[in-house]
Amino acid sequence: MTHAFTADRPLRFGDCDFSGTAYFPAYLNLLNGVVEEFWTHLGWPWHRTIPTEGWGTPTVHLTCDFAKASRMGDVLTFRLAVLKVGRSSLRLAHEIRCGDDLRWTAEQVLAACRISTYAAIPWPPEVRARLETLI
Repeated sequence: MTHAFTADRPLRFGDCDFSGTAYFPAYLNLLNGVVEEFWTHLGWPWHRTIPTEGWGTPTVHLTCDFAKASRMGDVLTFRLAVLKVGRSSLRLAHEIRCGDDLRWTAEQVLAACRISTYAAIPWPPEVRARLETLI
């Protein structure tokens, strides 16, 4: 898997359950933050594209597989790869590790969406061109 983007995230107290083990809803919040950072890295930060350009990238499908528990204090490395760019969709693969240990994986589909109507739209040409360089 060729990684288009990598980010480290520490597991903090608020990301874990009473036992100190990572709580899966917190995992998804961390994943969403990495995806937001990926879009900023590409040049389309959500804080600009949503209010000024009127489009966003909601998740329309997500699958996760958890391989090994993570604990408070672990530093997780999120590796994001672009698998496919569709007319108005984007399929991403995520691999999350702590050091050499695989902790979990996810596959996610985002859709280009007009915020005012929640209707799918084709990727803007400059966005599509940039995304296609990452496959």
